Amino acid sequence: MPTKPVVIAGAGPAGSVLALYLSQKDIPVILLEKAESLPIDLRASTFHPPSLDLLDELGVVDEMLEIGLKVDRYQYRDRKTGEVAEFNMSVISDATKFPYRLQLEQYELTHIIADKLKAYPSAEVYFDHEVVGFTQDDEGVKVQARSGAELKTFEASFLLGCDGASSNVRKAANIDYEGFTYDEKFLVASTDFPLEKVFDNLSWVNYVSDPDEWCVILRTDKLWRVLWPTDPNEPNPEKYLSDEYLQERLHHLYDKEGDYHIGHRTLYHVHQRVAKDYYQGRVALVGDSAHINNPLGGMGMNGGLHDAFNLAEKLARVFNEGADYKAEFAHYQRQRKDLAVKFVQEHTINNKKLMESTDSDVQAKRQKMFMETAADPQKAKAFVLERAMITSYQEAERQS
Repeated sequence: MPTKPVVIAGAGPAGSVLALYLSQKDIPVILLEKAESLPIDLRASTFHPPSLDLLDELGVVDEMLEIGLKVDRYQYRDRKTGEVAEFNMSVISDATKFPYRLQLEQYELTHIIADKLKAYPSAEVYFDHEVVGFTQDDEGVKVQARSGAELKTFEASFLLGCDGASSNVRKAANIDYEGFTYDEKFLVASTDFPLEKVFDNLSWVNYVSDPDEWCVILRTDKLWRVLWPTDPNEPNPEKYLSDEYLQERLHHLYDKEGDYHIGHRTLYHVHQRVAKDYYQGRVALVGDSAHINNPLGGMGMNGGLHDAFNLAEKLARVFNEGADYKAEFAHYQRQRKDLAVKFVQEHTINNKKLMESTDSDVQAKRQKMFMETAADPQKAKAFVLERAMITSYQEAERQS
């Protein structure tokens, strides 16, 4: 059985979950994070039911529920016609302990886990340590990490790359990141203005279609977020981050008196990519370093969390039961890459295509489909199970 620790590159949601899960199984862990502290920024904010079921096993959900926002219904709205298709998540109460989406900034989870890791002497956490390379053989992995001007080496049984879409671990392993990047960028801005008071029956999560300008409006635990597409041919894309432009878009959404208070603002590239392989020898990829997709539906971070639990369970068998890591890593790839990621990629791509169509007939057919699905109990339940990632998670777990 392995005796050296597991080195995890990246203290985001996936890396943090791996570190806590393995620590709870008495497996030594070294968590390396390139930032000087855990970031507090505007990233993923949706936790789907199967993610909450898994996180509950780690003992972190109660703290998340204390500060998060429960979303038990979400809507697909047509701005032109005013039609609203609403899906109530109570229909999946027999499939999960948590029949709702929890809106909570992802950094809240990483901070909760960081506090819990302090109770495990076998868990070492190093900030300002960026993994830059590795070498491996049959006995283990030597991990190189840069801290300031110093280059350090950590001896490990395994290296887990949880270091994001630009993963140094994936690059050092020469694993291709296959897929494409959309021409347009997405713009996200947050505001504390109470949109729920000016739109009739507004849910906490809303997908708004409009041939002229679609958007996503959702509430986190703290603020409203609005996401818009941008013009890829705009010669000065930085204008999208200006107060003038954001005020214009928010007033187009609801023309209130005076300026909106704008919190975070982000303009980012949108990718659909999957690593050709999820592992190489004793090195495995998890989360964004293995796959990334557009944010419509909130599936990216959740897919990474599902990766983390799947791989952590297999590593626990390797360390505590003497299982063959080669077979376990191969099984991890079959479950997480060949089925689950296929689901996420297909659905997020299709979600974007439906949202962005400028054809009024396509928009009308899309809204009609949502309205009919929401009105049919059986179809509505199947739809919610699918969009909550329960269907894909269960199918992945059944993959032999």
